[in-house]
Amino acid sequence: MRNVVVTDPPRTAIADLDRLAEFGVATVHEAFGRIGLVGASLSPLQQGARIAGSAVTVLSWPGDNLMIHAAIEQCRAGDLLVVTTNSPSLDGSFGELFATQLQHRGVRGLVTTGGVRDAVDLRDMGFPVWSAAVNAQGTVKATPGAVNVPIVVGGVVVSPGDAVIADDDGVMVVPRVDVARAIEASQARTDKEAAARAAYLEGAPATPRSRGRRRPAARPSRRRRRR
Repeated sequence: MRNVVVTDPPRTAIADLDRLAEFGVATVHEAFGRIGLVGASLSPLQQGARIAGSAVTVLSWPGDNLMIHAAIEQCRAGDLLVVTTNSPSLDGSFGELFATQLQHRGVRGLVTTGGVRDAVDLRDMGFPVWSAAVNAQGTVKATPGAVNVPIVVGGVVVSPGDAVIADDDGVMVVPRVDVARAIEASQARTDKEAAARAAYLEGAPATPRSRGRRRPAARPSRRRRRR
């Protein structure tokens, strides 16, 4: 692992993040071509949160949260902290004190492939978290890693400044350069669903009718019996 802290990477505009958060994960995922979803391995600690933030990425060693400390110094309003390790670890590397610092900076939440602790405190303070585990197992602060480098979460590459959307349906990533296209596609899908919803409330059938005339079903051929 290359030990580096990249400062001030390009970020997704806050106005665009707010639009993506309004659409939510399911809508953006479908509209964006069903890509970018990190899968079902991460779960929300809370219920009802729907956020989008500009990724500040962290690559740590298992059982070590030193680089989360370093990453906090790089965070600002509108960011979302995304943490993973260079090999699997479910230790509780994040808790209420980290969340207090991030919340003070205007950071919108945390996504981590590891564990978190102080679960009650995190819920009470309203700091949204998506994690692979809740685990009281503590960590050390010993080995340098990397901040604001591309990382992989659930098979999806997350680069610094990418838009990360998270809600009760899961977590997904939209590359920063594709955010405008994702917003346009999500709005189109939202409009289409609104029209369908209005039609259903007027009694329209639940399944779309096929266009044009149906072809009659082919009749089975009858073989002549040999005499």
